[in-house]
Amino acid sequence: MKIKVISPIPLQAEAWRSALATSDRTLQVEILAQPLDQLASLANGSLPDLIVVELVSGRDFDALERLAAQHPEVEVVLVSDALPPERLMRAMRAGVREVVPAPVEPAALVAAVQRVVRKRHAAAPPSPPARPAQELARVLAFISCKGGSGATFIAANVAHLLAEGGRRRVALIDLNLQFGDALLFLGSTRAGSDVATVAASIDRLDRQLLQSAMIVVSPGVHVLAAPDDPSRGGEVTPAHVEAIVQLARTLFDVVVIDAGRALTGVTLQALDQADRVCAVLQLTLPFVRDGRRLREVFRSLGYADGKTAWLVNRHEKGSQISLDDLRRTLGITEVLTLPNDYMAAAASVNQGVPMAEVASSSALSRALADLARQLVPGTTSPAERPRSWLRQLFGGTSAGTSR
Repeated sequence: MKIKVISPIPLQAEAWRSALATSDRTLQVEILAQPLDQLASLANGSLPDLIVVELVSGRDFDALERLAAQHPEVEVVLVSDALPPERLMRAMRAGVREVVPAPVEPAALVAAVQRVVRKRHAAAPPSPPARPAQELARVLAFISCKGGSGATFIAANVAHLLAEGGRRRVALIDLNLQFGDALLFLGSTRAGSDVATVAASIDRLDRQLLQSAMIVVSPGVHVLAAPDDPSRGGEVTPAHVEAIVQLARTLFDVVVIDAGRALTGVTLQALDQADRVCAVLQLTLPFVRDGRRLREVFRSLGYADGKTAWLVNRHEKGSQISLDDLRRTLGITEVLTLPNDYMAAAASVNQGVPMAEVASSSALSRALADLARQLVPGTTSPAERPRSWLRQLFGGTSAGTSR
């Protein structure tokens, strides 16, 4: 692996080079002892696989972004003073895989580089089979503006509705890697495999491997669960997510992603690949405040307004904060809503059964069906689907209809 160390301090650069070369004889380490903003060319002879770069000024950060645009295949370990959140997001978008606080000892730098090297070796997935763009699955990502928004509940139920009882093949991918529980919202089956398991075998990822790692919880709904062990979430990289989602798009009609709450490289990779991002919040001040922050992140990422849908969960008329207040605060025009139906939602969650099966006639079930139709036009609600010949014969009602 070829590494270039970029620092304006020659003695420091040499100390880092020596430590890296000594730690692993397979690393080819070169020094560029100059500020990044004065660097004329990164490829002095050959392009590195990874750069270790120290930022000392705002000009260096701008240079880093330009370099990343020119060489997106080069990974970056950044040495810098504490970055504010907006700069951290920009750094992640620029290909930064590790941020090491300055000043840094050589041993700490070596550890950071080794982590990137290990992940790189594990993240060399094959390209998914070529397929016309119009045949690729639509990707929907649900992200919480704040913990407890109900995003997982919504993602799971939308996935169930989009499958239309088996008429579509829908993948539900749980990327809440530390505490994901999307599977529990649709059934009691325990996952035999998960996202981290697939990531560990990314070098042999193919259709059979991905499908075998997923659990079919209802006709047409295939779930790739989050790992049970929170510590294994760190094994999943943005490159793994990219490979998994790209392959899923060739296998399913719709891919639904529960992106969790934290903004990480994994989350951003999922959001980047989504055709539509649903940001879920409630009409309380903490949610609205974090929604505004998330809105700024989306703008910094260059997302078009049409890519993001703002969804107010547990909406009640007469709230102290109105939908108009939310529109003004976020600078948006369209807001989607789901009504507050705590008892029906709690019954669904506690039984591990979709809302359409527990209380198909409730206002929340109808609103979820409307949401599914808005996200994927042409989706029919359970009430609109033809009943089976057995139900037509006996004139039965849906088993999940509340009485």
